[in-house]
Formats: sequence, structure tokens, C-alpha cells
Amino acid sequence: MTPARSRSWLHHSIAVVLSAFVLLRPAVGEENILIDAKTQGTIPIRLVGFPREIEDTLTFDLSVVGFEIVGAGKGQYEVRGGADPEVRGVLLEAGLNQPRFSRAYTGGSARSQAHALADDIVKEITKLPGIARTRIAYRSVSGARGSHNQLLSEIYVADYDGANAVPITQDRSVAVAPTWVPKRMQLLYTSYLSGYPDIYSQDLTTSARLPVAHFNGLNTSAAVSPDGTHVAMILSRTGNPSLWVANLDGSNPRQLTRTSGYEASPCWSPDGRTICFTSTAEGKAALFTVPANGGTMTKLKTGGILNCTEPDWSPDGKWIAFTRAAGEFKIYVVPAAGGPAEEYSAGEDPCWAPNSRTIIFTRGRDPSRRLSLLDVPTRRVKDVTRISGSCSQPSWTK
Repeated sequence: MTPARSRSWLHHSIAVVLSAFVLLRPAVGEENILIDAKTQGTIPIRLVGFPREIEDTLTFDLSVVGFEIVGAGKGQYEVRGGADPEVRGVLLEAGLNQPRFSRAYTGGSARSQAHALADDIVKEITKLPGIARTRIAYRSVSGARGSHNQLLSEIYVADYDGANAVPITQDRSVAVAPTWVPKRMQLLYTSYLSGYPDIYSQDLTTSARLPVAHFNGLNTSAAVSPDGTHVAMILSRTGNPSLWVANLDGSNPRQLTRTSGYEASPCWSPDGRTICFTSTAEGKAALFTVPANGGTMTKLKTGGILNCTEPDWSPDGKWIAFTRAAGEFKIYVVPAAGGPAEEYSAGEDPCWAPNSRTIIFTRGRDPSRRLSLLDVPTRRVKDVTRISGSCSQPSWTK
């Protein structure tokens, strides 16, 4: 680590990455689902014959992707099953005698078998990939404070519903902004372990950790390309925080932006050709895009919404979710080509699920932030209550 790295950069980067947010709407319990006046129709489905644990798991998995669990005689679909010893499920459609499928699930825990059944139900009815067996990474605040009075935090990984949470870092430092390497058990994140903000890569199988970017100043906001070969990140090695792209190991860094403002929060288009990011080049924070190989940055039209931050591109390439960082922070979604942006919920840190339908995001503020799941078509919000502590900055496996 270069001794010449200024302490002022430490203070600046903490302000950028760990800025104090306004109070959001308090989190609600797991079983309380918020539905606003614009809610679209849900899919009514009945669950019959399952033990309580399995039924609870299926209820959570299905309700976060647009299903409504109903009583006898009200379902468009019905799932009959049991769990002795393996989970079994028969999917039927109202008015039809022929089952859509009949399957038994073996291996793993009863919960994992229930997740597999939920994914099959979702795929059969909606044709979208299930998300019940996916994982998330996130920042968890310990409550303690470091030498500069910043909240100490670690990176955790858990099932998407918050179960089986395990710490990835245990540094008693500040670790933020985790992101997955596609199709690998590998994370990139920013850590202040050295006293300065550096980007690290960590193999989740071996726990091996390697530095990716540790230049003078700020190194943060890593985002890995869809093919897993490159990383976009925010570096201040040449002045203001700017957008850079490098090989996954941090080699061959190339600067993509040179503005009088600062850049933040890059994300990749699914085809890997374009990067969307936040910039204050025109004053207030706005969303811009730039070719991943370099070129002219273009402002993304968001229908007049200002203070746009934290963009995330949906895996199907159609949408970009972002945070409006003014007053009460709000989650918005805008067409990827630009256009009117639509408000969905109070919150921040949006990240799309692999189904391009569900968004995980943060509600509240430290020391009581909560992760929540938004089903975009129905606008239903459900908290991830299996995770304890103050959590934020979720990242979904790619």
C-alpha cells in the first residue's frame, strides 16, 4: 500500500460509500405484504396436504413472484403434496383433470426440496425461471464504530430468503458493495481493511482473497461483466471518482470517463456492450451510459426524475432499476432505452433477480435497515426477515 495515499481520500470515500440516508418507512413483518392502488392481478393458488414448514416455504417463494395463496374453491391452480420423507407435489389447474406435473424431490433438506418444487411451479405457470434456489450477498452492519466513527460492516452470503446466512469477511473493518462474478462462487467487494478503500476478490469455496484495485484514492463499486472477464469500477487515481474498466483481476485498467463531476455505481447491460452509471457531470446526479470499450457518454432519459443513483440493469435487458436519492429515497424503474420512470417503493440499493421480475432492495436506515423483495408486476413488497441485524447493498447471484 502506498504511504502517500491521503487521509482526505479516506474521509471522502466514506462519505461517498457510507453516506447517511434519510429515514425510510419502517420495515414490516414477513407475513405483511404491502400492495398499493396500482397493483396488477396475482395468480391464485391453493396448497393442500403439506406440513407447516413446507407450506410456509412454498408460500414465501410463490408470493414474492406474483402468486396469491387462497383457500378451497378460489384457486386457479392447486398444488397437492406431502413430505414423507421427500417433498412431493402435484400441480393441477382448475377445471382440468390432467395434472400439469407430478414430481418428487430428493436430496438436501426439506426446505431445499420445497424451493425446488416452488421453482418448478413458477416455471410451469409463468415460463420465467424460479428464484427460490438463488443466493444473495449483502453488507451487514455490526453496530460498532471504527477509528473514524464509521459503522463497521462485513459481507455476508445467504439464500435469497435470508436462510443459511454466513459471513464472508470477519475483518472488524468496513466492507461494502458486494457483487457476484457470474456463474462462479466468487465475490468482489470494497474493504477498508488496509485503512483505505480497496477492491478485493474472494473465492467462496477456498476463502482465498486477492486485491483487484488498490490505487491511490478511492477504489469501489465493482461490477463484473456478464461473461465474467472484466470489471467496471470507480477509481479516483487521476482526480475525481471516474469510471474504469479492467480485466477481472484488475490488470489493464482503462479510464472511460473524464468529467468535472464524479461517477458512481456502474452496471452492465446483459450483452456486455454498455455500462450504465451515475454521474454528476451536469450538476445533479443522473444516469448515463457509455460503450464498455470506450466512447461518448450519453444521458439516459428518466422522465424528469432527478438525483438518480444506483442503477441496475435487468437480465432480460429491458429495464433499469435505480434509486431517486432525494427526500425519502424511492425505487424507480425506467426502460433501458430511456423514457418515463415509474416509482415502486420507498427504498434504495435495487438489484434485479435472474427472473427480471423481482427486485431486492433496502428499506430503513442504520442501525435497522432491512432487505425487502419487490415483485414489479404486482408491486407487492415482502421483507426478508430470516436475516437479523442491519443489512443493505444486496447483490443477487447472476
